[in-house]
Amino acid sequence: MTRARDVASILTAASTLSTDAEATAAANAAASSAVSSHATAANGHVGRGTTANRPASPANGDLYFDTTLGRLINYNGSAWVQVSPVPDAPTSVSATAGNNLNATVSFNPPTNVTVSSYTVTSSPGNITASGSSSPITVTGLTDATSYTFTVTATGSNGISSPSSASNSITSVGTVTAEILVLAGGGGGGTHQAGGGGAGGLKYYGSETPKTPNGSSLTLNRSTLYTITVGAGGAGSNSGSSKGSNGSVSSISASGFTTIDTDGGGGGGTSDGGLANGVNGGSGGGGSRGATSSTGGNGISGQGNNGGNGGTGSGWYLGGGGGGAGSAGTNASQNTRVDGGNGLSYAISGSALAYGAGGGGGANGTNQKAGAGGSSNIGGEGGAEYGAESYTYGVVSSSGTGSVGRNGVTNRGSGGGGSAGLGGGTTQGGNGSSGIVIVSASSIASSTTGSPSYSMSSGKHIYQFTASGSITF
Repeated sequence: MTRARDVASILTAASTLSTDAEATAAANAAASSAVSSHATAANGHVGRGTTANRPASPANGDLYFDTTLGRLINYNGSAWVQVSPVPDAPTSVSATAGNNLNATVSFNPPTNVTVSSYTVTSSPGNITASGSSSPITVTGLTDATSYTFTVTATGSNGISSPSSASNSITSVGTVTAEILVLAGGGGGGTHQAGGGGAGGLKYYGSETPKTPNGSSLTLNRSTLYTITVGAGGAGSNSGSSKGSNGSVSSISASGFTTIDTDGGGGGGTSDGGLANGVNGGSGGGGSRGATSSTGGNGISGQGNNGGNGGTGSGWYLGGGGGGAGSAGTNASQNTRVDGGNGLSYAISGSALAYGAGGGGGANGTNQKAGAGGSSNIGGEGGAEYGAESYTYGVVSSSGTGSVGRNGVTNRGSGGGGSAGLGGGTTQGGNGSSGIVIVSASSIASSTTGSPSYSMSSGKHIYQFTASGSITF
């Protein structure tokens, strides 16, 4: 009792000893006073109450939990404003692999506060990308690597915790490739006839025998590229038809600008108003005509015009077919009516000429049948009745006819024109089939059409001599 009264005397102003009840009351009062003097805004404590009961004269930085709003508010020196928490983590994160080593990440934003930006982070690699809304594209991924992604939200008071990881995707890269697309060559005509024009040629890469159609191309992985290889046109075997045009070659895919080339034009035939050469990738040569004979037109960016045929008495020869590198030779007495030259590319690993025109046919003394372009890659023209040929030999004057040579296989070259229309064999040369060559920085994952495969200088080379497909 004495100790309790002594304590009570210390806590009060009493000068006499206190009872136990007086001592307890004094201790409680002292404790309450200590708490009240400490629980102030200055000491970091937060008031609590309704909007109506906010402090009347708050100091800058005072905090108050407004039970009417259900929000913590802060006095900024002029007004009470809501204290914003950090954002919640975004939800429903989903990733989709794109081409060119990127991924698109979509998500649902948090709704608890206003968000100024979002950051997507990859795993592995910690590659990041930011944006103001969903979706966000992440670039710079490593080829053929599995990734997941998380998203954080940034608000005025900080950054959220990371979201749950997205689904896993495997990055899809690209392949750099040189591409040559060559259509089938045109067939040669009959009877002092024009040579067939070369198939149209387009090349994308760094070689410059002529101005390329463009630089090397970017191909997407996991995309099927369909390849069509055009056949050569048939040579004429009668005076009632010209040589046939070659067929189109192409490479195409979804999301890829198709590259296609036109077949070479057929050579003219000097009967029944059929003397003019046919238009094509490169034009066919005109045949000998009674009054006029013009070569067919080539297509800009693919080839050149065919040569004009001879006209009038004594001009018994056809013009050379156009080539990828030059026009066919116009008919001129005592001058070889050669096919236009092709172009040489080393895309296959060694330099080869592609797209040469067929030589014109010749009949009679002082006439010279044409050589095929690019040293007889195009078909050589036939010769008859004393006319000279390049290497093929002179057919006797017995009226047995002559044959133009075929273009060299898979060089897209025109067939040679025939000289004769006699009772024996007479035939314009057939144009040769085209080719599509893809020289890529990476090996293909699959092909169809049985292309030949080789490597040169680190390039994977696929030569399609028949239609098929390639996927990287």
